[in-house]
Parts: sequence; C-alpha cells; structure tokens
Amino acid sequence: MSAQREHTIAILGLGYVGLPLAVAFSQKYKTLGFDINSEKAGLIASGVDPTNELVDDQLSHALQSHLQITADPTLLSSCNTFIITVPTDIHPDKSPNLEPLIAASTLVGEHLKKGDLVIYESTTYPGCTEEVCVPILSEKSGLVFNKDYTVGYSPERINPGDKQRNVTNILKVTSGSTPEAGQEVDALYNAIITAGTHLAPSIKVAEAAKAIENAQRDVNISFINELALIFDKLNIDTGDVLAAAGTKWNFLPFKPGLVGGHCISVDPYYLAHKAQEVGHDPQVILSGRRINDSMGLHVASSVVKLLHQKDLPVKGGRALILGLAFKENTGDVRNSKVVDVYQELKSFGMEVDIYDPLANPAQALREYGIKLVQEIHLSEYQAILLAVPHQTFTTLAIQTSPQRVVYDLKGVLPRQNVDKRL
Repeated sequence: MSAQREHTIAILGLGYVGLPLAVAFSQKYKTLGFDINSEKAGLIASGVDPTNELVDDQLSHALQSHLQITADPTLLSSCNTFIITVPTDIHPDKSPNLEPLIAASTLVGEHLKKGDLVIYESTTYPGCTEEVCVPILSEKSGLVFNKDYTVGYSPERINPGDKQRNVTNILKVTSGSTPEAGQEVDALYNAIITAGTHLAPSIKVAEAAKAIENAQRDVNISFINELALIFDKLNIDTGDVLAAAGTKWNFLPFKPGLVGGHCISVDPYYLAHKAQEVGHDPQVILSGRRINDSMGLHVASSVVKLLHQKDLPVKGGRALILGLAFKENTGDVRNSKVVDVYQELKSFGMEVDIYDPLANPAQALREYGIKLVQEIHLSEYQAILLAVPHQTFTTLAIQTSPQRVVYDLKGVLPRQNVDKRL
C-alpha cells in the first residue's frame, strides 16, 4: 500500500466523534459519512447537525464540497480507507459491549479490497482491534491481514460541548499494524490535525493510552468523591477544603461530582476486563468505579436529610433537578448519573421533575422513561438540585429559603444561595 495514494475515506458512525471527523477530512479528501440510522443520515444530509458539535456553516460547506452522507452500505465499496467511530458501551454486568464494533467490522469486511486501510477510533481495551476486529475483517473479506490490507488505531479525543477544543486542534495519537501502516495513518491525520500527532509504536500501546486517559480521571475524581463523603460526615465543606489545598503548586485540581457519560464512566471497565483476562485484579480501578457509582445515592440522601432539618415534606414533596446531560453545555444524556439521583429521590417518595433544555426529550423518554418538563416555576419545589451547570441555568434566580432546599452538585452557585454543595 502506498502512503502517497489518494485516500477516499468512509467514516462509519456519525455521532459526536464521526461527524466532526468526516467534516474535517472532507476539507482534504473525498469523504463518505455513513450511519446505519437512515433518519439521522437524512437529517445530516439536509444540513442539520444532530450532535451540535459543529460551528458556523461547517456542515453546509462540507456538503457542498467533498462530503457525502448516506445510510446505503453499497457506497462503501467506492472507498479505500475506512474509519470506524461507533460507540463502545458496557453490558449491565459491566462487561464490554462490543456489538457495534463487531457489526461495523463485519460491514467493512464485506466491502474490503486489496490495498485498503481500516482505522478504528472507538475506545476499547488493549488488544481488541487485532484480537476481535481483525479476524472479522479477514473472514468477511477473504483477505490476508498485513498482506492484502492493513489496520490502524487512532483513539478519539473529542470533548463534547467544547467549541474551543475540537477535532483538529487536539493532538492525536496514531498507530498502525505495520511500521508502514503506522506512517500512513500518521500522515493521514497530520493532514487535518493542526495540533499534530503522536505515532505510538503499536496498536496495543495506542489502545492502552486511550484507556488510561479516562481511567486516570475516573480514579482521581473518585478520590475527591471519597473525600466529599468523609467531609460530609465531618460537617466540612469540600469546596472550602479543596480551595485551601489548591494553594499548593502541585495539588491536582479535581472536584467531586457525578461521573457519567460514555467515556469516563465506561472505559475503566474495558481496562479492568482485560486486566482480569490476563490474571490481574484491578483493585484501584474498580474501587474508584464503586465510589463514583455510589454518588447518586449520597446526593439524594443528603437532600432528604436537609428537607428533614427544615421540616419540609419528603414523601409527596416536589424536587426539581436542573440538567440531565452527563456534562455541561451538551445535550448528550448517555450514561447520565443524574438518573441515579432521580431514581433515589423517587424511592424516598418524592415527586421529581427534570428540566434540561439542551437534552432531547424523546431520547430521555426512550432511554430512561423520564419525561422532561418543558417549563419550570421554582416556587413550586421544596428541593432544587443543580446537577449540570449549563450556561442557560446561570440566569435562574435560585435561592434557598425556609421553604426550600437548594443543593449545588457542581459548586457554581453563590454560597449564600445554597444549603449544601457536593
């Protein structure tokens, strides 16, 4: 395979990773954006960005030049470079859910030709690309790995909702199944990544690098969350402690909170799965996960305790949660831990509403059975919880009173306006 050949690129999966990547590549190469969801593909083809990750007229400009959007798999045969950006989630038992990755590999394998290149961006555990995906590509195509086709891995580095750090200005890790493939993958991404690239020595190294990026954040946040649990029992404000400790130059500025989403709350389980497979018990990783997964119950219990202290009703009382998305300024509700708080408060007998103008009501109803409220009157609630600090919430007049409990999970409201911060 020649590194100088003209790439015709197919991006499989047009979510918050794949769509911006397709738009970026279309500035340099003929690019096909493919998604199995025909409704989503049609929406994007009409110029609508369902991810809300693009800015200005990026999508419309791309569609007018080298970007084609489709749900027709037969068009994949016209491409020679395939980039797979499908989501990787976990099963209820916390084991890796590789079904989308397997399905995408199967589809690409059916259209793979001699000389083609397949690149994976989906986060997974070290070894997954070559141990799970490559055999599927070879079986479906009848081609020989590293002779007839090669593979690369370049883990996604998108920060959802961040319009400053986008796909092109975040340094990218690249890798290939052969030294030549690695150079080709690196050169391909260097054509669009202004921040540069880091060529890892192997696919496994690149996979591991991505896995520990999120596991490291998860463990650090779990430590702060555990401190928050301790300081709550000591009647000390965690924010005050962190502000004081943060005056030391090498103190790491992590904050307590709900750890959800499709990366930090998922990826550590992939690393733990592989560790257990090779005979190692990943105690630190899994203990961090247990602490972070327990924070919803802690928040709900704290709210109930505060209501009791003010002689306000719990059973039959009304609570409003501001925000359902897993992080601020995005509508992405996948693996949102706000749901844990919602369910715990309901288990105490409270009537709970969630307001999130950025989230998709249909998705919230489909995934969690939660009907989002479309307008709010703060005076109607005995408890208000700021769960996600969307910019749109900054104008709300949220104020504690003898008739109301205000719980600030993110520490963004004025101290005098809240009863408690996480």
